[in-house]
Amino acid sequence: MLMRFVKSRGQQGAVSFALVLVATGLLEIFRAVARFEDLDASMPEFIGLLLLAGILYVIGVFLVERFRLGLAALLIILVSGVAFRAVLLPSRTTPSDDVYRYQWDGRAERAGLNPYLVRPTDDDLDWLANPAHPEPPGEEIPTIYPPLAELLYRQIQTIPGYKRVSTLLDLASVGVLLLLLRAVNRPLHHVLAYAWNPAVLVSFAMSGHFDSLAIVALLAALLFLLKNRAAPAMAALALSFLAKFFPLLLLVTFLKRVRPVYGGLFALVVAAFYAPFLGAGVHLLDGARSYARDWLNNPSFFMVLVYLTRSKIAAELAAGVILVAVMIYLAKRQTEPLWAALVLTAGVLLVSPTAYPWYFTWGIAFLCFYPSRAWLLMSVTSILAYTPAISQAAGERPDRALLMLSLEYGPVYLWLAYNAWVLVRRKLPTGARRSELLRGDAPASIRPS
Repeated sequence: MLMRFVKSRGQQGAVSFALVLVATGLLEIFRAVARFEDLDASMPEFIGLLLLAGILYVIGVFLVERFRLGLAALLIILVSGVAFRAVLLPSRTTPSDDVYRYQWDGRAERAGLNPYLVRPTDDDLDWLANPAHPEPPGEEIPTIYPPLAELLYRQIQTIPGYKRVSTLLDLASVGVLLLLLRAVNRPLHHVLAYAWNPAVLVSFAMSGHFDSLAIVALLAALLFLLKNRAAPAMAALALSFLAKFFPLLLLVTFLKRVRPVYGGLFALVVAAFYAPFLGAGVHLLDGARSYARDWLNNPSFFMVLVYLTRSKIAAELAAGVILVAVMIYLAKRQTEPLWAALVLTAGVLLVSPTAYPWYFTWGIAFLCFYPSRAWLLMSVTSILAYTPAISQAAGERPDRALLMLSLEYGPVYLWLAYNAWVLVRRKLPTGARRSELLRGDAPASIRPS
């Protein structure tokens, strides 16, 4: 017994030391990334460093999944996660300029304007522009962002301010993930899958994306749902939807687990936040409609649908049918909510016409519970979407970026195809085979029943 204890403590110490080495390597990489003055001129180095960070990240995930660790390892994970964000926050450049649109919307709101009616290209609104970046993204359309995000944009004035708030929300997600891991009796060390992920760190601490607001609200909603607290669960889900539209994918999953009356609470919260902007009338969703109709960036399986249907509109309808079918299937089978969240937040990006690299952060939190190898790989290769070949082909023919898209998505689809082949080789009954294929390659010990 004593020898087993000594061996276990020795193993924990060795793995903790390995985590320190991995964290040190990641910290040096992020320091180098934060020092870039012009990302356009340094994009190959930026991509190379982040892919190297992705390799170290996967090693970290392997260590926490493979070994039982103690308090020292947990402290290393949490302190390192904070350090990575602290290093990236002061960076002078970002790989995305969305934060400048947040700033423009916030300035418009403080001037008493409705962001769902005005656009940066309006002739009489030049004074709202940031001289350092006078052309924010989507400048020809009204805002595409939901009202909770807009109300928060109004409270912040500087670009560093947006990045700080985004990072605080990101760190809050780490805290909620710890509570979720405890609620489902999983090791707290698995929070590393989110806290150390390079895509998460670049998206929030470096770029200031407010997807972190939707993520933390969604995680809170799932925590309340697992604790059978229906009212706060539906309210938090509504707040997540009001920050970014993607959490709507989980509405059916939530409604399957609560009384129908709580669907009314969801609708009430959404209506309350949209109320201040109803002066936009029928134009309230003009920006969102333009986004859905016109934007095309970093697609994968969606282009197969376009090829089969010979129409972008028909492909979007087909993608919608696929998503609705998966939503209904998961709800009907009473699939565990955290697993449903991973399947839907990952799946929507594979069939979507638009999959910006920060969108992949939506599902990374659920790797803490289901470390699918395919999606771990996707969270790393998604960095390639920042390459000029992909980013500059936005709205144009994606075949101009075929090489980079193949490098980004090819290994992921090959891994999924391999999983499918292995499952077929097992000659499982048809129903069981479909179930196993949906579950991917998550370890059997943490698959939903």
